[in-house]
Amino acid sequence: MNNQVLLPSGLIRLLGIEDALYANIIIKHGGKVIEIRGVRLLRNRRAMSRQFTIPREVRDRYGIRPLDEIEIVSVKPVSFVNIYEHGEAPS
Repeated sequence: MNNQVLLPSGLIRLLGIEDALYANIIIKHGGKVIEIRGVRLLRNRRAMSRQFTIPREVRDRYGIRPLDEIEIVSVKPVSFVNIYEHGEAPS
C-alpha cells in the first residue's frame, strides 16, 4: 500500500544478507525488467525480513501502482552507495 516491497525472512537468510543496509534489486513488472540501484533495506527490530521502497521516479516511469504485483528477480547487497549523480561530490 505504501509502495514498499517485503523481502521475507526466509529469503533474507537464504541470500545471507542479514546485515546488508543497501542492495541493487532487479524486479519485473508488466513484462518489463527494472533495475533499481542502491535501495535502502528497511528492517524491523524483531524480524529478519526487510522492506524496500520503490523510488517515485521508477513508479512513475513504469506505471507501478500500490498493490500491483511485482516479481523480484535479483537482490544483491552493496557495501557502498554513491548518493551523488555521476559520482561527483558537490563543490
